[in-house]
Amino acid sequence: RVGSWIGGDRDGNPFVTAETLRQAMRLQSSMALARYQAEAHALGSELALSELLVRPTPALLALAERAADPSPQRADEPYRRALIGIYARLAATHRQLDPSAPPQHGVADAAPYAGPDALGADLAVLSESLRSHGSAALANGRLARLQRAVQVFGFHLATLDLRQSSDKHEAVLAELLRVARIEADYPALDEPARRALLLGLLNDARPLRVRGAAYSELACGELEIFETAADALRRYGRQALRHCIISHADDVRDLLEVLLLQKECGLLHGTLDAAGADGARNDLIVVPLFETIGDLRRAEPIMRDYYALPGVADLVRRSGAEQDVMLGYSDSNKDGGFFTSNWELYRSELALVGLFDELQASHGITLRLFHGRGGTVGRGGGPSYQAILAQPPGTVKGQIRLTEQGEVIGSKYAHPEIGRRNLETLVAATLEATLLHPTKSAPKAFLDAAARLSDASFAAYRRLVYETPGFTEYFFAATPIREIADLNIGSRPASRKA
Repeated sequence: RVGSWIGGDRDGNPFVTAETLRQAMRLQSSMALARYQAEAHALGSELALSELLVRPTPALLALAERAADPSPQRADEPYRRALIGIYARLAATHRQLDPSAPPQHGVADAAPYAGPDALGADLAVLSESLRSHGSAALANGRLARLQRAVQVFGFHLATLDLRQSSDKHEAVLAELLRVARIEADYPALDEPARRALLLGLLNDARPLRVRGAAYSELACGELEIFETAADALRRYGRQALRHCIISHADDVRDLLEVLLLQKECGLLHGTLDAAGADGARNDLIVVPLFETIGDLRRAEPIMRDYYALPGVADLVRRSGAEQDVMLGYSDSNKDGGFFTSNWELYRSELALVGLFDELQASHGITLRLFHGRGGTVGRGGGPSYQAILAQPPGTVKGQIRLTEQGEVIGSKYAHPEIGRRNLETLVAATLEATLLHPTKSAPKAFLDAAARLSDASFAAYRRLVYETPGFTEYFFAATPIREIADLNIGSRPASRKA
């Protein structure tokens, strides 16, 4: 599966808005649908089989009849007629999802596809009919590749991640609670009080917003993002958006706040305390991002406390039984240095796997670790194959999620053959780590030595970077960091704050 956060990542980037999200989704969808149309047109040239020579299935003949192709030259060519109907429906779908799409000449009016599954079903009719009369070689070529593309890319091309900093979520929620006269000073509450308040609101079916009240630009913008996400799921399909990532997550309240914002915008249905069909389910996986050394050390306790809350485990089970946890390589490197960052990531992963082994047994919930690696070694980069094989035992179980960003995109994926080789490398490493690597933990002597090295490394790094007088001024004077910050090459402004 391909993902992206271009258009959905607002963390530190004030220029990403609901309109940006809509534009990103529209452009991605338009690219996928244009490709499907081109492939359907090419298949029409390839599949010129006549009923005089082959016997198609009744389902294929019915599909050809629905195309209502008036041409007498194609009267005995059911595959071509069926593909003309598929092409017409794809063109209608393209126009519906992207009104600015270029017009298709000579295409009859047709009903748009309700979703990628409906397109996949029509392509399956073609494939099954070809196989039924000994034409599997034709089914296994361009048609099979198109079927696979529809499975992977749907009408959305790449699953878009939403991402925002936890302090923004807190500010929006504080404003909603203040205007609704539920809590005048939400940020002043301690952690237990916040959890109790948030759980109570998640068990209340009523919305928080007051009709006619004036809200800040921040609150309106954040709520519009979630409302746009709900609309995108209806338009582009269930896989168009899957994850809502919380930067700087440092406590359970950060996850509950996002659940409540989803509820406010129609992305969370039902209440936590309800059971059965009325039980809560949410459309976006709430993904905490643990970034600093301290956050990595608290990752397992935070997730344990979160799942201990009444109704949370059942909510996740009903919503797909998947929990992503994102681990930050770049910020942990900046916070504690290279060695300590990797060591704390290793320890955090092992602790999370232990917790989710319990949740897998009790609720069938699967953990997927999301590795936020940068391109350079200082941001967690390096050879992907060795990085996957170096993951702690039990953390790669047939799946892994990771970022490819910055200069890595150009070097790994600018050329199709190189891109294919890099994807094969990721798949090979994931298979090897899952099937061939031992699941036993490292020897205690190794773990003890690594802990001592990490302590020494952490102390030396902090002493140099954070405790040496004048280091910051020296760094800015001795490096071209100011010039680099002015280059238009980043995914966000050089600094999150003015």
